[in-house]
Amino acid sequence: MSNLHSNIYKYTFFFLSIFMLNIACGQAPAVRPAVLNPEFDKKISKTIQFSVPTIGVEELQLIQNDVILLDARELEEYETSHLPNAIHIGYRNFSLEKLEEISKTKTLVLYCSIGYRSEKIGERLQAAGYQHVYNLYGSIFEWVNQGYPVFDKKEVTTSAVHTYNRNWSQWVNHPAVEKVW
Repeated sequence: MSNLHSNIYKYTFFFLSIFMLNIACGQAPAVRPAVLNPEFDKKISKTIQFSVPTIGVEELQLIQNDVILLDARELEEYETSHLPNAIHIGYRNFSLEKLEEISKTKTLVLYCSIGYRSEKIGERLQAAGYQHVYNLYGSIFEWVNQGYPVFDKKEVTTSAVHTYNRNWSQWVNHPAVEKVW
């Protein structure tokens, strides 16, 4: 079997597994992607509806070069820091026109601060016919909590993360992160 076919089977199995874990949309599945802080996991699972399949930070790290990352935060948040190669699509001013050149068969992974805004944009993408839409569980907060790099508007690694406001900043607890709001 060729390497390409092996990768196709591996990724198909991976995404089917994620889909099966998220069948009960609207309810927190018993098995969710791993986050470091159990209290943060409770907050996320009470905040999102699981209407869009979720993917964990560790899983995304393995396939990030094979997906399109979409940042569903406001421009100020994105410019402070974003995941590598992420495309800013926003939340308040989101428009499907921003994605016109992206095939509806591509795998899209959305994120925001913890997953609420990205889930709402993910619902819109699903309704528009995008076939492989995933919400990053714990979003950029969990990404930095697990020590993965983020980049500023000049595409330079940064320690700053826009935490939306003081209240939400409690969920970012990596000691090297500078919280901005």
